Amino acid sequence: MKIAIIGGSGFVGTRLIEHLSKDGKNYECNNIDLLPSHFYNNITTIGDVRNLDQMQTSLKGMDLVILLAAQHRDDVTPTSLYYDTNVNGMKVTLQAMERNGIKRMIFFSSVAIYGINKPNPDESFPANPFNHYGKSKWQAEEVLQKWYKTHPEWNINIVRPTVIFGERNRGNVYNLLKQISSGKFLMVGNGKNHKSMAYVGNVVAFVKFLIDNLTSGYHVFNYIDKPDKDMNSLVKTISKVLNKKIPSTHFPYWMGMLGGYGFDVLAKITGKKLPISSVRVKKFCATTDFDATKAHSSGFVPPYTIDEGLKRTLEFEFLHPESHDVIFLSE
Repeated sequence: MKIAIIGGSGFVGTRLIEHLSKDGKNYECNNIDLLPSHFYNNITTIGDVRNLDQMQTSLKGMDLVILLAAQHRDDVTPTSLYYDTNVNGMKVTLQAMERNGIKRMIFFSSVAIYGINKPNPDESFPANPFNHYGKSKWQAEEVLQKWYKTHPEWNINIVRPTVIFGERNRGNVYNLLKQISSGKFLMVGNGKNHKSMAYVGNVVAFVKFLIDNLTSGYHVFNYIDKPDKDMNSLVKTISKVLNKKIPSTHFPYWMGMLGGYGFDVLAKITGKKLPISSVRVKKFCATTDFDATKAHSSGFVPPYTIDEGLKRTLEFEFLHPESHDVIFLSE
């Protein structure tokens, strides 16, 4: 099977290529990305998901397309880039697939389409995104829904992962783990808010499961590793793995938001992107519970527990820091 991974030079794409390459007899991967790949440049073609001619040429001979390319950071400017890449990129990809006779797609959407502080939404929960990233991901899904109505013979699988973490990733989870492990952690709120997470090793294994087992129809899956951890239990896990006592000071929510707004003003004055903002404080304090029953009752068995994923990440990042030759920046 020839698989085109659009946006495969990043964190998830790199791990996905690695995972599929272990079964080299069944899969031939090709990566299409604006940037070269740190590990798989020999199978990488430089291309822009917004460019129809490039996509049409790059997808020739493919059997399946996995669409990862996206603008996903909180601070992308101008905000029109979210829609140029995430929505128009979807339209371009579908046109290029149709011209090449490709009828299978796996699309990485996001639980961000539900918004924040929602009561454990499953895949049928109404979309209510609160930021441009979530809005653009939902609009891309709407493009797919409309497309499938006129292309019912296609096979479309949508994965809505929660925040993905793992070795080499420099995103929100890494920043949180680093801050907690440093012993200089400031807990905003009471620490009882749940934070759903997904270990990258499980996410890419789930994609392989979809490739092998869901070959027809239109399917949507939330992906979250269960059980969810609250902030207090996450601190305990980190303390245990790193074998160090980690004190945490709790600050009320209003004080955290006040500090976040202060950093917003500072960022606007200086023109610099700062690690703290009101949006990030709000996301930190939000409860992120999502129903992943559908994925975990599909027959898929995650190769790692959430604690095993955290342990592997913590050991790699904080106990063996000399291994950090390549990192991936993300949210």
